[in-house]
Amino acid sequence: MPLRAGHTVGTAARDWEPTVSTVVSMELADAALEAAVGESLRRVEAGLRAAAESEEALLAQASRHLMDAGGKRFRATLVLLAGHFGNPDDPRIVPAAVAIELTHLATLYHDDVMDEADIRRGHPSANSRWDNTVAILTGDFLFARASQILASLGAEAIRIQADTFTQLVSGQIAETLGPQPGQDPLDHYLRVAQDKTGSLIATAGRFGAMFGGAPQEVIDRVARACQAIGVAFQLSDDILDIVSESDQSGKTPGTDLREGVRSLPVLHALREPGMGSERLAELLRSTGLADPDLHSEALTLLRAHPAMDAARADLQHWAGTARDEITSLPAGSAKDALAALCEFVSERTS
Repeated sequence: MPLRAGHTVGTAARDWEPTVSTVVSMELADAALEAAVGESLRRVEAGLRAAAESEEALLAQASRHLMDAGGKRFRATLVLLAGHFGNPDDPRIVPAAVAIELTHLATLYHDDVMDEADIRRGHPSANSRWDNTVAILTGDFLFARASQILASLGAEAIRIQADTFTQLVSGQIAETLGPQPGQDPLDHYLRVAQDKTGSLIATAGRFGAMFGGAPQEVIDRVARACQAIGVAFQLSDDILDIVSESDQSGKTPGTDLREGVRSLPVLHALREPGMGSERLAELLRSTGLADPDLHSEALTLLRAHPAMDAARADLQHWAGTARDEITSLPAGSAKDALAALCEFVSERTS
């Protein structure tokens, strides 16, 4: 299935016409599927706006803050695509996509408080626009809205969301604490990626297939494929942060390096500090990469280090895991779309 250049979200969500191409910079070869998912995305957007409504004006404004900042609606799109493994017109699918996206948005409010972030999606974060209290309560409000929606979809939806949120929070606390004594930092990092990032993306696929009425084997395969795609996306973002010469990854190249984040390539480089890269290891263990000269030196050394090949191998492993699950799914446009997404993830860092 061919991939073609798509678009990026550069305007506020209120001015944004959501399509598949805005989500992953690719278009679907099946025009009918693309149109159907695009129409459902517009309904998701309306659902998000409705969920942000509140009698408290500040809460409504803060809830719309990140929606207005844009965002790709990647998780919602996976719900909608997975629905095509069954009946995509089931009335539960769009509300499930809204609930998944609300959950993701809520985590961003909390993440920005924990990270003391000033910017999110190119705009002031909620905690910097208002304060930590407003940001935390807004995240709680959006979690509650997601739960209200899922409660209308049945007890199984609530159970799955609770299990997902347990895994997501476990991943977040593991990331906060860092690797424990005797734990391989790279293994720890990949575990965090599966729990914090992959769990909600897996549930997105599960909800779509489940509410579409797909067989249980298909539901489970879609969920596993989506989790692997989610992890692969995270790893590809890590690689792009190092190798891109533009804002291809959605942020200034080398941002993680500058901020001292030990991303996948950094962890591989620290695991293999030899091979003439003692200087790189020294730089990566320092706290001075805000200095432009040191940052540039570290970025140059890391780009030439075998760690980049090791990181790409990890990416290909997770893309391959997704591909294996997708291969056994029923033939059709939904399978083709997931396969194309998998290939897109595999190739976006090459």
